[in-house]
Amino acid sequence: MAAPCDTGTPEPFSRMDKMMNCFMKRPDAAVRLLCFPWAGGGSLHYARWGNLLDSPVEVYSIKLPGREGRAKEPFATSMQQIVDEVADTLVPALQEKPFALFGHSFGAMVCYAVAEYLKRVHSLEPVHIFVSGASAPYSETRLQAPKRSQLSDEDFLHWMKTIGGTPSEILASPEVLKLFLPVLRADLQVVENFRCSKPEKPFLSCPVSCFDGKQDTPHDLKAWKDITCGDFNIQMLPGFHFYLKDKANEKIILDYITKHLETADMDYL
Repeated sequence: MAAPCDTGTPEPFSRMDKMMNCFMKRPDAAVRLLCFPWAGGGSLHYARWGNLLDSPVEVYSIKLPGREGRAKEPFATSMQQIVDEVADTLVPALQEKPFALFGHSFGAMVCYAVAEYLKRVHSLEPVHIFVSGASAPYSETRLQAPKRSQLSDEDFLHWMKTIGGTPSEILASPEVLKLFLPVLRADLQVVENFRCSKPEKPFLSCPVSCFDGKQDTPHDLKAWKDITCGDFNIQMLPGFHFYLKDKANEKIILDYITKHLETADMDYL
Protein backbone atom coordinates (compact mmCIF):
# COMPACT_ATOMS: atom_id res chain seq x y z
CA MET A 1 0.00 0.00 0.00
CA ALA A 2 1.31 3.42 -0.89
CA ALA A 3 2.79 5.51 1.88
CA PRO A 4 1.26 9.00 1.92
CA CYS A 5 3.44 12.06 1.60
CA ASP A 6 3.26 14.23 4.70
CA THR A 7 3.42 17.99 4.46
CA GLY A 8 3.95 18.37 8.19
CA THR A 9 0.46 19.21 9.45
CA PRO A 10 -2.32 16.69 10.20
CA GLU A 11 -5.19 18.27 8.23
CA PRO A 12 -3.39 18.70 4.86
CA PHE A 13 -1.92 15.23 5.36
CA SER A 14 -5.39 13.71 5.47
CA ARG A 15 -6.53 15.51 2.34
CA MET A 16 -3.33 14.65 0.46
CA ASP A 17 -3.57 11.02 1.47
CA LYS A 18 -7.04 10.88 -0.07
CA MET A 19 -6.01 12.63 -3.25
CA MET A 20 -2.72 11.06 -4.21
CA ASN A 21 -0.36 8.11 -4.10
CA CYS A 22 3.31 8.57 -3.30
CA PHE A 23 5.10 5.22 -3.29
CA MET A 24 8.54 6.63 -2.53
CA LYS A 25 8.77 9.51 -0.11
CA ARG A 26 11.85 11.64 -0.71
CA PRO A 27 11.98 14.40 1.94
CA ASP A 28 15.16 15.76 0.38
CA ALA A 29 13.84 15.69 -3.18
CA ALA A 30 14.80 18.70 -5.28
CA VAL A 31 11.58 18.59 -7.33
CA ARG A 32 8.08 17.17 -6.99
CA LEU A 33 6.46 15.68 -10.09
CA LEU A 34 2.65 15.78 -10.17
CA CYS A 35 1.17 13.17 -12.53
CA PHE A 36 -2.43 13.29 -13.78
CA PRO A 37 -4.20 10.14 -15.05
CA TRP A 38 -5.61 9.51 -18.50
CA ALA A 39 -9.39 9.28 -18.87
CA GLY A 40 -10.72 6.48 -16.70
CA GLY A 41 -7.27 5.94 -15.20
CA GLY A 42 -6.12 5.55 -11.63
CA SER A 43 -2.97 6.56 -9.80
CA LEU A 44 -0.99 3.31 -9.70
CA HIS A 45 0.76 3.56 -13.08
CA TYR A 46 2.43 6.87 -12.24
CA ALA A 47 2.88 6.06 -8.55
CA ARG A 48 5.25 3.30 -9.70
CA TRP A 49 7.45 5.99 -11.20
CA GLY A 50 8.40 7.00 -7.68
CA ASN A 51 10.21 3.67 -7.39
CA LEU A 52 11.68 3.79 -10.90
CA LEU A 53 13.07 7.32 -10.84
CA ASP A 54 16.54 6.99 -9.33
CA SER A 55 16.84 10.72 -8.87
CA PRO A 56 15.91 13.55 -6.50
CA VAL A 57 12.33 13.54 -7.81
CA GLU A 58 9.31 12.83 -5.59
CA VAL A 59 6.27 11.61 -7.52
CA TYR A 60 2.76 12.67 -6.53
CA SER A 61 0.27 10.56 -8.52
CA ILE A 62 -3.16 12.19 -8.39
CA LYS A 63 -6.28 10.18 -7.48
CA LEU A 64 -9.46 11.64 -8.94
CA PRO A 65 -12.91 11.08 -7.40
CA GLY A 66 -14.93 8.05 -8.41
CA ARG A 67 -12.11 5.49 -8.47
CA GLU A 68 -9.70 3.56 -6.24
CA GLY A 69 -10.04 4.68 -2.61
CA ARG A 70 -12.41 7.42 -3.75
CA ALA A 71 -14.81 5.06 -5.53
CA LYS A 72 -17.80 6.14 -3.42
CA GLU A 73 -17.33 9.81 -4.31
CA PRO A 74 -19.23 11.28 -7.27
CA PHE A 75 -17.24 11.85 -10.44
CA ALA A 76 -15.96 15.32 -11.20
CA THR A 77 -18.35 17.09 -13.54
CA SER A 78 -16.07 19.90 -14.72
CA MET A 79 -12.40 20.68 -15.21
CA GLN A 80 -12.69 23.55 -12.75
CA GLN A 81 -13.83 21.15 -10.04
CA ILE A 82 -10.66 19.09 -10.55
CA VAL A 83 -8.45 22.18 -10.62
CA ASP A 84 -10.02 23.61 -7.46
CA GLU A 85 -9.42 20.41 -5.50
CA VAL A 86 -5.83 20.06 -6.72
CA ALA A 87 -5.05 23.67 -5.83
CA ASP A 88 -6.86 23.66 -2.48
CA THR A 89 -5.06 20.48 -1.42
CA LEU A 90 -1.58 20.87 -2.86
CA VAL A 91 -0.71 24.57 -2.94
CA PRO A 92 1.04 24.44 0.47
CA ALA A 93 3.24 21.58 -0.79
CA LEU A 94 3.89 23.30 -4.11
CA GLN A 95 5.08 26.41 -2.29
CA GLU A 96 7.72 24.39 -0.44
CA LYS A 97 9.91 23.44 -3.39
CA PRO A 98 9.98 23.36 -7.22
CA PHE A 99 7.41 21.17 -8.94
CA ALA A 100 6.72 19.81 -12.43
CA LEU A 101 3.61 18.43 -14.14
CA PHE A 102 3.02 15.34 -16.29
CA GLY A 103 -0.18 14.23 -17.98
CA HIS A 104 -1.21 11.91 -20.80
CA SER A 105 -4.30 12.55 -22.96
CA PHE A 106 -7.03 13.68 -20.52
CA GLY A 107 -4.21 14.22 -18.01
CA ALA A 108 -2.52 16.65 -20.39
CA MET A 109 -5.69 18.79 -20.39
CA VAL A 110 -5.63 18.75 -16.58
CA CYS A 111 -1.95 19.78 -16.67
CA TYR A 112 -2.85 22.84 -18.71
CA ALA A 113 -5.81 23.82 -16.54
CA VAL A 114 -3.84 23.37 -13.30
CA ALA A 115 -0.79 25.25 -14.59
CA GLU A 116 -2.88 28.17 -15.83
CA TYR A 117 -4.80 28.40 -12.54
CA LEU A 118 -1.71 28.15 -10.32
CA LYS A 119 0.01 30.89 -12.29
CA ARG A 120 -2.99 33.22 -12.44
CA VAL A 121 -4.28 32.77 -8.88
CA HIS A 122 -1.23 31.80 -6.82
CA SER A 123 1.70 33.09 -8.94
CA LEU A 124 3.13 29.56 -8.90
CA GLU A 125 4.85 28.17 -11.98
CA PRO A 126 6.19 24.66 -12.61
CA VAL A 127 9.82 24.19 -13.54
CA HIS A 128 8.77 21.92 -16.42
CA ILE A 129 5.56 20.66 -18.01
CA PHE A 130 5.50 17.26 -19.74
CA VAL A 131 2.41 16.50 -21.85
CA SER A 132 1.64 13.37 -23.82
CA GLY A 133 -0.86 12.12 -26.36
CA ALA A 134 -2.94 15.28 -26.70
CA SER A 135 -3.39 18.39 -28.79
CA ALA A 136 -3.21 21.73 -26.99
CA PRO A 137 -6.67 22.35 -25.48
CA TYR A 138 -7.37 25.46 -27.56
CA SER A 139 -6.20 24.00 -30.90
CA GLU A 140 -8.67 23.44 -33.72
CA THR A 141 -7.56 19.81 -33.90
CA ARG A 142 -8.74 19.26 -30.34
CA LEU A 143 -11.92 21.31 -30.66
CA GLN A 144 -12.98 19.41 -33.78
CA ALA A 145 -12.20 15.95 -32.36
CA PRO A 146 -15.15 13.50 -32.27
CA LYS A 147 -17.16 13.40 -29.02
CA ARG A 148 -16.90 9.93 -27.50
CA SER A 149 -18.68 10.18 -24.15
CA GLN A 150 -22.19 9.79 -25.64
CA LEU A 151 -21.45 6.82 -27.88
CA SER A 152 -23.52 3.67 -27.45
CA ASP A 153 -21.86 0.94 -25.38
CA GLU A 154 -21.17 -1.04 -28.55
CA ASP A 155 -19.50 1.86 -30.35
CA PHE A 156 -17.72 2.89 -27.18
CA LEU A 157 -16.17 -0.55 -26.75
CA HIS A 158 -15.15 -0.61 -30.41
CA TRP A 159 -13.37 2.72 -29.94
CA MET A 160 -11.63 1.46 -26.79
CA LYS A 161 -10.33 -1.58 -28.64
CA THR A 162 -9.14 0.65 -31.48
CA ILE A 163 -6.98 2.91 -29.30
CA GLY A 164 -5.64 0.02 -27.20
CA GLY A 165 -4.33 0.33 -23.66
CA THR A 166 -7.29 -1.34 -21.92
CA PRO A 167 -6.38 -4.75 -20.43
CA SER A 168 -8.07 -7.61 -22.28
CA GLU A 169 -9.50 -8.98 -19.02
CA ILE A 170 -11.49 -5.76 -18.59
CA LEU A 171 -12.84 -5.84 -22.14
CA ALA A 172 -13.80 -9.50 -21.73
CA SER A 173 -15.68 -9.07 -18.43
CA PRO A 174 -19.17 -7.50 -18.52
CA GLU A 175 -19.08 -7.10 -14.75
CA VAL A 176 -15.78 -5.21 -14.77
CA LEU A 177 -16.85 -3.13 -17.77
CA LYS A 178 -19.96 -2.07 -15.89
CA LEU A 179 -17.66 -0.54 -13.25
CA PHE A 180 -15.06 0.85 -15.64
CA LEU A 181 -17.16 2.48 -18.36
CA PRO A 182 -18.89 5.10 -16.16
CA VAL A 183 -15.49 6.38 -14.95
CA LEU A 184 -14.17 6.67 -18.49
CA ARG A 185 -17.34 8.32 -19.78
CA ALA A 186 -17.31 10.83 -16.92
CA ASP A 187 -13.71 11.87 -17.62
CA LEU A 188 -14.39 12.17 -21.33
CA GLN A 189 -17.41 14.35 -20.64
CA VAL A 190 -15.27 16.66 -18.51
CA VAL A 191 -12.63 17.06 -21.21
CA GLU A 192 -15.17 17.38 -24.02
CA ASN A 193 -16.85 20.25 -22.17
CA PHE A 194 -13.54 21.93 -21.32
CA ARG A 195 -13.00 25.07 -23.36
CA CYS A 196 -10.27 27.67 -23.20
CA SER A 197 -9.00 30.39 -25.50
CA LYS A 198 -5.57 30.44 -27.08
CA PRO A 199 -3.31 32.54 -24.84
CA GLU A 200 -2.77 36.03 -26.21
CA LYS A 201 0.79 35.68 -24.96
CA PRO A 202 2.69 32.92 -23.15
CA PHE A 203 1.81 32.82 -19.47
CA LEU A 204 4.70 30.52 -18.50
CA SER A 205 8.46 30.71 -18.88
CA CYS A 206 9.26 27.08 -18.04
CA PRO A 207 10.17 24.42 -20.64
CA VAL A 208 7.33 22.40 -22.17
CA SER A 209 8.02 18.92 -23.53
CA CYS A 210 5.56 16.93 -25.64
CA PHE A 211 5.49 13.17 -26.24
CA ASP A 212 3.27 11.18 -28.57
CA GLY A 213 2.91 7.82 -30.28
CA LYS A 214 3.90 7.78 -33.95
CA GLN A 215 0.93 5.57 -34.83
CA ASP A 216 -1.64 7.45 -32.75
CA THR A 217 -4.24 9.77 -34.27
CA PRO A 218 -2.26 12.94 -35.10
CA HIS A 219 -2.33 15.65 -32.43
CA ASP A 220 -1.50 19.34 -32.69
CA LEU A 221 1.55 19.25 -30.46
CA LYS A 222 3.10 22.41 -31.88
CA ALA A 223 0.23 24.46 -30.45
CA TRP A 224 1.51 23.75 -26.92
CA LYS A 225 4.31 26.22 -27.66
CA ASP A 226 1.81 29.05 -27.20
CA ILE A 227 1.77 28.63 -23.41
CA THR A 228 5.47 29.30 -22.80
CA CYS A 229 8.32 31.57 -23.80
CA GLY A 230 10.72 28.89 -22.56
CA ASP A 231 12.23 25.90 -24.34
CA PHE A 232 9.89 23.66 -26.31
CA ASN A 233 10.46 20.10 -27.46
CA ILE A 234 8.51 17.35 -29.25
CA GLN A 235 9.51 13.68 -29.12
CA MET A 236 7.69 10.97 -31.07
CA LEU A 237 7.91 7.36 -29.90
CA PRO A 238 6.74 4.12 -31.56
CA GLY A 239 3.22 2.99 -30.76
CA PHE A 240 -0.43 3.97 -30.65
CA HIS A 241 -2.32 6.03 -28.06
CA PHE A 242 -0.99 4.15 -25.05
CA TYR A 243 2.56 3.97 -26.37
CA LEU A 244 3.81 5.08 -22.92
CA LYS A 245 2.81 1.71 -21.41
CA ASP A 246 5.54 0.05 -23.48
CA LYS A 247 8.53 -0.58 -21.20
CA ALA A 248 11.09 0.75 -23.68
CA ASN A 249 9.09 3.93 -24.23
CA GLU A 250 8.52 4.34 -20.51
CA LYS A 251 12.27 4.16 -19.91
CA ILE A 252 12.88 6.85 -22.55
CA ILE A 253 10.28 9.10 -20.94
CA LEU A 254 11.59 8.57 -17.42
CA ASP A 255 15.20 9.11 -18.48
CA TYR A 256 14.13 12.34 -20.19
CA ILE A 257 12.21 13.53 -17.12
CA THR A 258 15.13 12.66 -14.85
CA LYS A 259 17.62 14.51 -17.03
CA HIS A 260 15.51 17.66 -17.13
CA LEU A 261 14.45 17.71 -13.49
CA GLU A 262 17.72 16.85 -11.79
CA THR A 263 18.94 20.42 -12.25
CA ALA A 264 15.60 22.09 -12.97
CA ASP A 265 15.52 24.00 -9.72
CA MET A 266 18.94 25.52 -10.41
CA ASP A 267 18.12 26.27 -14.04
CA TYR A 268 14.82 27.84 -13.10
CA LEU A 269 16.34 30.08 -10.43
